[in-house]
Amino acid sequence: MEEANNLFDSPPPEKTRKSSAAIMIGLLLIGIVVGGTIGYAITYSDFNNKLNALESKLGLNDGTNPYSSTYLLNDNVSLSALYQDIKPSVVIIQDLVPQYTIFGARVHILQQGSGFITKFNNQLVILTNNHVVDGTINITVTFSDNTCYPATILGQDSKADLAVLSVPSIPSSAKPLTLINSDTLSVGDPVVAVGSPYGLSGTLTTGIISALGRTITVENDEPIVDMIQTSTPINSGNSGGPLINYAGQVVGITTAAVSNSEGLGFAIPSSTILRELDSLITYGYYDKHPSINAVGRDMNYPIAQAMGCSVTYGWLVEKVSTQNGLRGGNAMIPILNDNVNVGGDVIIAINNVRIANADDLFSYLERNTLPDQIIDFTIIRDGTKQTIPVTIGKA
Repeated sequence: MEEANNLFDSPPPEKTRKSSAAIMIGLLLIGIVVGGTIGYAITYSDFNNKLNALESKLGLNDGTNPYSSTYLLNDNVSLSALYQDIKPSVVIIQDLVPQYTIFGARVHILQQGSGFITKFNNQLVILTNNHVVDGTINITVTFSDNTCYPATILGQDSKADLAVLSVPSIPSSAKPLTLINSDTLSVGDPVVAVGSPYGLSGTLTTGIISALGRTITVENDEPIVDMIQTSTPINSGNSGGPLINYAGQVVGITTAAVSNSEGLGFAIPSSTILRELDSLITYGYYDKHPSINAVGRDMNYPIAQAMGCSVTYGWLVEKVSTQNGLRGGNAMIPILNDNVNVGGDVIIAINNVRIANADDLFSYLERNTLPDQIIDFTIIRDGTKQTIPVTIGKA
């Protein structure tokens, strides 16, 4: 400090110069205070206008959305407030899975997953994954306040891995979560998952939407189509819990993760849930999944070369199991260490919507078609682009 003082040593200024400086500093301070007050008033007014506009869009100030709150304002998010609001609506699901030892003795293994409460036609139900409850006994649901009830399966769909449960009573603190159409999602949107990974109840993890319209194959080799891919960590016990946007709305059900990977999880989109919920509760099943009853693979450059085809995208039909308008291949040839049945139709569009690969094909069918409908397919057949009618079958 001494060195600094010596550097600035100088003769004392005259008194009149001191007075002038004091007056100038006083005026400057007044200007700062007044200017700051005006600036604050303008900024605060602008902030309120933006907040009111946002609340109106989300239906938070017009009485149309009594159960939702917003946790997002520009880029500022209160995950703590979001979590506190959602946690009471997320449940732990436990059941017993019958298995047999190598000696033939029957034993029961405890299994655990997650679920959440929603409302449909004024009925409170619990949604989860089908694989959490399928083939099990003694299903119980435990709420965040540790109350526990036996559960009954109202409906199941193995093709979408969905199940709906009912319980005798639901705590008043556990309000239903709102499902919105996941078709509004975009890659990069932030989301959170709440569940019970490895039995750790009420765990919140965060991530983004990594991709949409994925097709995955689960343990029983049955494909699940039109899935959400997310970077939100999903672990054993998370299955069946909600995937939620920053407005506190459900956009999916966390379902699966790729083993030994990081940030590679999948969720059933809420659009699938909304499409099936009525049938699952009313009839106990959903049987309107579409199919083209065909086996095939994504097109690529080597296959296009082998077929003499100018199109390198789309989905090659190798085999068709029914007469639906599509044609399969007629020659098995080795391509990149795999045998490919070439010569069949290459699907490149449906109803003028471009189909680049299997994900596009099966997601479009699931979202937009039903069994027994006749739909326009654009194909490449014998090197010629054609539009043909195709009869949609049942998966």
